[in-house]
Amino acid sequence: MTTILVTGGAGFIGSCYVRHVLNKHKDYKVVNLDALTYAGNIENLNDVKDNPNYRFVHGNICDKKLVREIIAECDCVVNFAAESHVDRSITGPEIFVETNVQGTLNLLQASKELGVDRYLQVSTDEVYGTLGADGYFYETTPLAPNSPYSASKAGADLLVRAYYETYKMPVLNTRCSNNYGPYQYPEKLIPFFISKLRRGEKVPVYGDGLNVRDWLYVYDHCEAIDVVLHKGRVGEVYNIGGHNEKTNLEITEILLDAMGKDESSIEYVQDRLGHDRRYAISNDKISSELGWKPSLTFEEGIKLTIDWYLNHQEWIENIENKRKLQTV
Repeated sequence: MTTILVTGGAGFIGSCYVRHVLNKHKDYKVVNLDALTYAGNIENLNDVKDNPNYRFVHGNICDKKLVREIIAECDCVVNFAAESHVDRSITGPEIFVETNVQGTLNLLQASKELGVDRYLQVSTDEVYGTLGADGYFYETTPLAPNSPYSASKAGADLLVRAYYETYKMPVLNTRCSNNYGPYQYPEKLIPFFISKLRRGEKVPVYGDGLNVRDWLYVYDHCEAIDVVLHKGRVGEVYNIGGHNEKTNLEITEILLDAMGKDESSIEYVQDRLGHDRRYAISNDKISSELGWKPSLTFEEGIKLTIDWYLNHQEWIENIENKRKLQTV
């Protein structure tokens, strides 16, 4: 039986990946290590908490002793654990370096010493920086991060590369485009805007709203990670994109239409510092080598997503109430 350590498995993408593995690989065990910081929510996994092949451990990847104890039980490591909100990294970058760089180093070192079969680092297209109007990010695109968040993720990616080049450790690295779907923390654009529109509030759009992102449905991302973990060539980077480029304004207009609102619900606000203009990612490598491609169109995925949030208001309210308590 294969045992996978999923770090950050109570977060948005991590919790969906835990669920995906347990549903797809009935003979696998999953150990979920999560510090349950503000964006970690154990309620994300209520539907699998009683699964005999699932175990939750409350802890931090910066805890060397705990990391080593858990990895000793596991065959593979998939690292989602990260501070990931760009705005928060601008006002408080220290925790991003601590978690995303030092935490990754702890996982790599323990994985090397204990001889895991595979270590997969989940990263982001933001490490590549920004694009002009044309072209795509490829795995060979130089890293050029523009925020403390993306710089910390790039630093982690370089450590992963170094452990392969120096120690021939069986590592893999994935870099994804913007994810959307159920269980995303409500500070992110889509659930944040849905919540504000539901309350009759205006939604804040940065700058002119024409910053472009490539959107990927979260469960398509989870399947891609699973394919890379099982079939990817060690030492390689695989980009994972949705081929769904949308401006922030386009996303906003889709949400307005779904919620029965018009453009009077938009409030344009000062642009974010260092706001990358465009991301777009090429799937050529993962598609040609491993046969993966997204299963849902954006139109299908966004409908599922909007319906999920509208039907899970209690989930959103619970998070918002916890956030209020933390700020008191």
